[in-house]
Parts: sequence; structure tokens; C-alpha cells
Amino acid sequence: MNRSLAPIAAGAACAACAALVACGTSGPVAKDAGNTVAVVTNAPAPAANASGGPPQNRSEAQAVPASLPTGDVPALPAALIGRWGLTPGDCTSKRGDAKGLLVIAPRELRFYESRAVPTADVQDDASSASGTFHFTGEGQSWEKYQSLQLQKTLLIRTESNPTASFTYAKCS
Repeated sequence: MNRSLAPIAAGAACAACAALVACGTSGPVAKDAGNTVAVVTNAPAPAANASGGPPQNRSEAQAVPASLPTGDVPALPAALIGRWGLTPGDCTSKRGDAKGLLVIAPRELRFYESRAVPTADVQDDASSASGTFHFTGEGQSWEKYQSLQLQKTLLIRTESNPTASFTYAKCS
């Protein structure tokens, strides 16, 4: 091999090795992370438990109707109504990029690219609501358990399948 091409060939070999190593790892995703796509069912939704935690996972997956429920939608507690942000920038953005903004209206939750209405199983008191919400967004619809709890000046939203918890501050 020509001596002037040896460094180029060695560099190419190193780049190929690095690419193979990179393809063989999960990067920022944990090795034990599961699929984060929620499976939804038409099974009767379990009632919220006294601890405010999510119900057990459902086992039989079925299709979800594409339209929002047409019956009476329960009203959410007045203490939860308003604009809530995961970060201060979510409350002040004028560019339409407030991905952490949650707007709670009397009969719906509005997220960045979806909206949700409470189903008949949602239970509430003066400062919380929990149960199944019917979501629509990006051409899809699904149902998911949500718990909304006001804790002093913060809103804690917990969801299931997969379980996650989010802390919001009220926008001024």
C-alpha cells in the first residue's frame, strides 16, 4: 500500500469501527426501557383508588373508537382550571412551541398536540380528579388513566401505561 494512503485507510477503519460500536448500543435509551406506546382497551375502566394511584395495567388490547365520547362529560374541579406549565417558558412562549403547556378547561385538558376529555368514571373533589380520559390528537384517539392533584401551588399529573408523573406550576 502506498504510504500516503495508510493514514487515510487507518482513519477509515477507525470510523467504521466507531459506527459499528454506536449501532450496537442503545445510546441515551436505557437497556431495560420498554416500548412507551400505550396499549388501550375498551374494557370497563377501574375506579380510582383511595391513594390516588393508577389502576392496574389492562391485559387485553382492543381498538379505541376514533371519535370523542358524545355523552355528558363531567366537569373538572374549579381549582384545577387554568394554564399550567412544566417550565416558565411554557407559560410565556408566543411562538406556539410551548410543549409543556397544559390548559385545563371545565370539561377538557389541552396539551401541545392532543386534547382529553374526562369519561364517566372520573372521580373528583375540590382539588383533584382521577380516572380515565379520552384523548385525541395527530389523527389518533386513545384512553389513558390520569390523576390531577393540586398540592399547594403545584399541579401533579400522573398517568399510567407507562407510569409517569409531571409537576406543573400555574401560569400567571
